[in-house]
Amino acid sequence: MSGAGGVRVQREAFDLGAELEAFEAATSGAGAMVSFTGIVRDDAGGRLDRMEIEHYPGMTERALEKIRADAMKRWDLAGALIVHRHGALRPGEWIMMVATAARHRKAAFAAAEFLMDYLKSRAPFWKKEYTSDGAEWVAAKEEDEAALTRW
Repeated sequence: MSGAGGVRVQREAFDLGAELEAFEAATSGAGAMVSFTGIVRDDAGGRLDRMEIEHYPGMTERALEKIRADAMKRWDLAGALIVHRHGALRPGEWIMMVATAARHRKAAFAAAEFLMDYLKSRAPFWKKEYTSDGAEWVAAKEEDEAALTRW
């Protein structure tokens, strides 16, 4: 699908400012740009050592490209960007980001929410949290799955 942005799945950290500057520069004609950044949060009361995110290379990128293309078409976007990390991440580190650009803000916001709802519930990533009590896979949440019914 054409348009600015794309999909990247990577181990290394990303520079949010640089990502947004490059995305904005590539989205000519857009009147609105929306971004969201996900951060590893410690829901274990200070006991979270790390979260490990696993994925299947190739399969994950194809799934994210498909949902990006869907958003581009649904909202006639000038661009959409998805960056998602994998590997071991510590509390406070950025996990992922999405950015959308459109002629008008409503489309940019809606597309960003759509992408976030998909990433939370359907994207092929598996997360395991490591705390002082041991390791546990992160289960899907009903509210994340329910959010998809909006679309």
